[in-house]
Amino acid sequence: MDALTLTSAYEILRQPLGEILPKVSAALAPLIPHADAAELSTHCAHSPFKALGGTEQLTAAELAPLLLAGVPGSPWQGVATIGGRAREVVAVKSDATRRGAVLVLVRDDGAAPAGAAELAVAQALWNLVTSHFDRFATEAMPGALARSRAAADTRARVIAELSTAHAAALSGVLGVLRSRALDDTTARTTATDLAATALIEMRAEQRRDRDLAEEPARDAFERLAGELRPMLRHSAVRLDLGAPDADRSLAADVAHSARAIVRALLLIVLEQDSVRRVHVGWQLTEHELRASVRDDGAGALAPCDLGAGSIRDRLDVLGGRLDMDAVPGWGTTITAVVPLATPEAPVEAAHPLTGLGEREVEVLKHLALGHRNRRIAEELHISESTVKFHVANILNKLGVDSRGEAAALFHAAA
Repeated sequence: MDALTLTSAYEILRQPLGEILPKVSAALAPLIPHADAAELSTHCAHSPFKALGGTEQLTAAELAPLLLAGVPGSPWQGVATIGGRAREVVAVKSDATRRGAVLVLVRDDGAAPAGAAELAVAQALWNLVTSHFDRFATEAMPGALARSRAAADTRARVIAELSTAHAAALSGVLGVLRSRALDDTTARTTATDLAATALIEMRAEQRRDRDLAEEPARDAFERLAGELRPMLRHSAVRLDLGAPDADRSLAADVAHSARAIVRALLLIVLEQDSVRRVHVGWQLTEHELRASVRDDGAGALAPCDLGAGSIRDRLDVLGGRLDMDAVPGWGTTITAVVPLATPEAPVEAAHPLTGLGEREVEVLKHLALGHRNRRIAEELHISESTVKFHVANILNKLGVDSRGEAAALFHAAA
């Protein structure tokens, strides 16, 4: 690489993680002109999808096939669905992170294909950037971990709110379209199928999102085992491993942190001359992960021997704690207790009328005044059939069976 390329790489890597994508895009723009850029990076448990650029509504779901089909080291260029329509893209996949990461450059329509030299630079730069990402994730540095947990809280709330809103809207549509008040059977059947398909897709999107944000506990422990075995390969100390027996998944940042903490604890334990055997195990309960390191040494370790550095910093970020049980002559057991979820923020009760549209609220106001359909139609300058449609939708969304019950809910919320 020339000096300019190395300088560009340096400037990119020294940026905060959230500002790296714009720098990568700017560095590649002279080589591969593009209008938008996005990344799907599985190292980032709670913000795996990032995008920038123009007005296109890029989504993680559209990038997922490019991540799955991509070949590390072989950038692909062609047509993909981006922002709901076919666009020319260059997709660069790296395997520097365990489950891979893809950079997608969205090009202007009719753009000339990028040359082999330009694609090689894009691949080398993306490999460098994702290796940098992986180091942050693997080491579970407290600062990055804190930002990840904050993002987790926000992201979880947003997903929950959007899911609830979408489910309410689609359920309302289904309820109305299945209503006997509508006599166009063919239209109702077709629309019902479309709405049902949308519900299925929404749930599939939730599963895809969860797959990026979580890691199976057994896989996570096996990764830890692969990291620990080389540490004792040429040592007289025997390593015993106790994998978790629970068949469930962990938030990826919890898994990263637990591995980093255990590695640090093992190094402390191995400093004792009397140790001949060490057991490392993970135990999952309903609410927490208990990662333990137990030795057969003199049982002379004290809490101060564990230091006040990154181990406790990581646990503080996660709301966890470190327990220690030293028995002279029998050994020491150190257990890092990590909550499996951040404390839930208090959630205000949803306003009962939140799911109604503006016109539906207007109709409901008239229902609350005891007006009949003809009066409502005259007041709002709409047809009686449209009023019937809105009333059916209101009853379905509010989960009530009569106009009187709907009116009561309106008065209670006023």
